[in-house]
Amino acid sequence: MKIKFFAVGGTIDKVYFDALSKYEVGESNISNILKDARVNFDYDVSSLLKKDSLEMTDQDRLIVQQAVKNESNDKIIITHGTDTMIETAQILGNVKNKVIVLTGAMEPAKFKSSDAIFNLGSAVAAVQTLPHGIYLAISGRIFTPDNVKKNRTLKVFEKKM
Repeated sequence: MKIKFFAVGGTIDKVYFDALSKYEVGESNISNILKDARVNFDYDVSSLLKKDSLEMTDQDRLIVQQAVKNESNDKIIITHGTDTMIETAQILGNVKNKVIVLTGAMEPAKFKSSDAIFNLGSAVAAVQTLPHGIYLAISGRIFTPDNVKKNRTLKVFEKKM
């Protein structure tokens, strides 16, 4: 088994660049997180974009969709900004015969209080156990793109009512 990771940016990969606490999307943290976790599976990490998800365009989503379609592995995890993760997941709905899990974080992975490591671990478990389809692994739960919403006030994802 091999898992393909695509990094597209978002808070999970944000870093400080100046004394004014301005964040910018930096290099992907996926490899460091997996190395520190001492995972025992093959994986490959590719960085597609380095964007805050609020800045993602329809063209950016097509780049993600095409990369996923062209990927030979059927187990794929995408790290993504949380603000538009659902929209990207919905565009991936026409990709068949793959397990695709999107995840991200409410705080940068380099922060001790970040949910990034937990969410990435949840995504790894999900991609290995779920049937083909599109999922979001975040806030300690697994969602499908049609039954989830982001609660910005509580900083969690929850089931859409």
